[in-house]
Amino acid sequence: MNLDSLLAAGVSWQVSKGGTLYLDERRRPGPRRGPLAGVRVADFCWMGVGSVATRLLADFGAEVIKIEDRTRIDTPRKLPLYKDEDARNFGEEVVGADPDKGGLFNNYCRNKLGVTINMRSAEGRRLAERLIAASSVVTENFAPGVMERWGLTYERLRELRPDVVYARMSGYGHSGPNAAYRSYGPVVQAVSGLSFISGLPGREPSGWGLSHMDNQAAFYNSAAILMAIRHRMLTGQGTEIDVSAIETGISLLGPVMLEVTVNGRATRGPRYPAGNRLEYPHAAPHGVYPASGEDRWVAIAVFNDEEWSRFADAIGRPAWTADERFASQQSRWENQDALDEAVATWTSQRDRYEATKLLQEAGVRAGAVQNAQDLNETDPQLAHRGVFFQMDHPVIGEARFEGVPVHFDGMSADNWRSGPLLGEDNEYVFKELLGVADDEFAELTVSGVI
Repeated sequence: MNLDSLLAAGVSWQVSKGGTLYLDERRRPGPRRGPLAGVRVADFCWMGVGSVATRLLADFGAEVIKIEDRTRIDTPRKLPLYKDEDARNFGEEVVGADPDKGGLFNNYCRNKLGVTINMRSAEGRRLAERLIAASSVVTENFAPGVMERWGLTYERLRELRPDVVYARMSGYGHSGPNAAYRSYGPVVQAVSGLSFISGLPGREPSGWGLSHMDNQAAFYNSAAILMAIRHRMLTGQGTEIDVSAIETGISLLGPVMLEVTVNGRATRGPRYPAGNRLEYPHAAPHGVYPASGEDRWVAIAVFNDEEWSRFADAIGRPAWTADERFASQQSRWENQDALDEAVATWTSQRDRYEATKLLQEAGVRAGAVQNAQDLNETDPQLAHRGVFFQMDHPVIGEARFEGVPVHFDGMSADNWRSGPLLGEDNEYVFKELLGVADDEFAELTVSGVI
């Protein structure tokens, strides 16, 4: 959505004291707050893994400047839309979609500034180098080789900024025989071995859905950036960080690796993977059971005979709780099929929250299985913690966003800014931060460099 269409829609624009045009003075970047205030990031990332990593930095005070190309906008800008749009499958690209309405993009890119640079032009690459020289961290998650084609090797970045922290993320890493392969989250999950251990015994691997590994790799990358910043504080030296998403997936396979290397036991077989059951200790019942209503479930876990007695008391000791097959923890574990069927006869007659409350009050581990709507709208604990909150967006309006699971004293989302419009911060970043003159800025705009 361009300036003319926004004005036609009645959106009020203001000119800030610095001369930069903004939809609202509240969107003008001000001093950042948080433990990372003072850290500036030139962010070349796109899609999930890189964008999540830099969002964490932005949430905690870093000035993250997201770099896009107007002719090749970030894919999440074209994915599922927010309000007043037809429902679409997640991941379905929408041709002609308003790039400022992308729900996934706005979730990934809150608290970031947004600029546009045509990196295929020499003028654009020179402008990017000026931004890099003014930044303490540079991030990217393109396919290996893209930054090199633009001349942005680590050596060149060090010429521009000797103490730069250069964080690179890819599926396979930037060295080795598979370094050039491209990948997305589902590929990472498969190649790392995570998909193989998913599902139920005697069935094909179920996989993990969409790109869960984007978040895992993102957390590793943001942690690595923090360590590199600390290293620079101590030594004055920059660092090149090379994160392989596949290797971060393998880091989750500790117990599976031990099964193979120590126990010599395959990860798939008549009882493996265990699904909702627990191999050790021999907990039973241990699983997710149907509750009343459509697609409603409750999780229950019983770890010893004392807990079993409390469970039986809580549900009124129906006749099947005295079955000899369920007389001990070991025998219950050995007869889980029959036990699960019996437990389901009780849970299926009760509301999931009612069953959870009854069992928890009796000292039995239990929890209602919640869906996305439950998490957003009805969970009192999450509401108290402020996990989801409203932010205003100049095009979307009021929208609900997820917070971060880490709380710092004195920090809140009160001064957070929703995701940038395409090129929204060009004037502020290029004129005010980099010192680009008005006539040069106008020429860069007219020529399509920005």
